[in-house]
Amino acid sequence: MNFDELEAIYHRPFFDLLQQARQVHEAYWPEKDEMQLCTLLSIKTGGCSEDCGYCAQSARYSTGVKAERLMERAEVLAAARRARENGSTRFCMGAAWRGVRAGTEKFNQVLGMVRDVSQLGMEVCVTLGQLSDTEALQLREAGVTAYNHNIDTSPEFYPEIVTTHTFQDRLNTIRAVQDSGMALCCGGIVGLGETVEDRLRMLAVLTSLDPAPESVPINCLMAMPGTPLEDQAPVDIFDLVRLIATTRLALPRARVRLSAGRTRLSPEGQAMCFFAGANSVFYGDKLLTAANPAARADLALLQALDLRPHALPVAPAFTEEKGLVFTPENIPLETAEIR
Repeated sequence: MNFDELEAIYHRPFFDLLQQARQVHEAYWPEKDEMQLCTLLSIKTGGCSEDCGYCAQSARYSTGVKAERLMERAEVLAAARRARENGSTRFCMGAAWRGVRAGTEKFNQVLGMVRDVSQLGMEVCVTLGQLSDTEALQLREAGVTAYNHNIDTSPEFYPEIVTTHTFQDRLNTIRAVQDSGMALCCGGIVGLGETVEDRLRMLAVLTSLDPAPESVPINCLMAMPGTPLEDQAPVDIFDLVRLIATTRLALPRARVRLSAGRTRLSPEGQAMCFFAGANSVFYGDKLLTAANPAARADLALLQALDLRPHALPVAPAFTEEKGLVFTPENIPLETAEIR
């Protein structure tokens, strides 16, 4: 869709927009009461050379986030197992890097982590910064389901937020991801100081991608102390709901993921987002360096709204010593009982 079409949709009367978005959501997602739960783990925190104005992990800002080493492979596998047992069907691994390069020790370590997690039967997503075709192909072959690379905002507003790379750099990585055969997870951030028009121009870029993103994270800025955007006000809930509804209408086959910033949303606000077409959330106590609603609170909210977690196919357990092990006692039965 072009900007004019998106603008016309976005500015429809509020309840008409929500009703139309809901109809499209139910038409394309027959399991309308399902919510995909995703877990995000920071496998390498802090010390990033980039200057993204919203990010507490940039080495350029005094945010209190300390640079850490890349996690050990066994630690990551243990975290993925816990996520699976808690009902997550997608496990995302993020590293605070400008990008990765094939043949380096760190990239090879990440490939090993991907191979381990992929054997748990979960969707595997990574976000590692910029990629070339070579790294993208190696990630796909290792078992990555989807690569997350958000465009953040409109091309016009992007230079106000980041100067150490360009919007075109983002698009180049997106093309490498799509050419490799990995699915693309790509969305943006609201509350950066952008206008409504910027949000719609961002969405116009997402709708122009071929193929379209399989999932679209909508992040609300978590204004982190020490970053240039620390004084930004929270996004208006009705603006957020309008954007989610517009995204659902523009990208009906994509999972629309309510991502960072949910701690600032009331249960009622989240319910409106779900009604408007959001059908996935990041789940757990922490997203990279920012707080996230506790798992119990999330499950209680889903139960109150008569929603249920997206089911994960039963997968065998995995150990480094024995490889795949088919044993009933290793299946987390409590996950299947969550409703």
